[in-house]
Amino acid sequence: MADDARADRPESSPAGDARAEGLAGDGSEGIPVIALDASALMAPVEADLRLFEELDRLLGGYEVVVPAAVIAELDGLQGGNGAAATAASVGADLAERAETVATNESYADDALVALAAAGRVDGVVTVDGPLANRVLAADAPVIGLRGRNTLAITEP
Repeated sequence: MADDARADRPESSPAGDARAEGLAGDGSEGIPVIALDASALMAPVEADLRLFEELDRLLGGYEVVVPAAVIAELDGLQGGNGAAATAASVGADLAERAETVATNESYADDALVALAAAGRVDGVVTVDGPLANRVLAADAPVIGLRGRNTLAITEP
């Protein structure tokens, strides 16, 4: 795709193209490093998404990180009652599969954008529209929901 077309709108890529597109990967063995947002970690409850199965399908191999600010956000949400607290509890359990990374940002969305802008991650997984727009503006790919419970990559 021509660079001028990329500036007009984000492009969504079908499953499997992640390895050839922007998620080429700087992690160990050249696999992409992706960061997870609280909304993505809560999506198994809120959107009936099989998060890690979808990431496996989409990316094959990958490394997962979660900013400490996202862990703090999930911890705060777990203290409530209802569906959000349940989703946050599941999200916190899923976050244990990832490496927790420190940033200078205390707000979760800012931490994810900072990781993407600094090139510390190859993409961000989120179902939060405003965050996705900020990550794309930082020139990093976003992995988000397409349809009811399928993930796809949107390139900046």
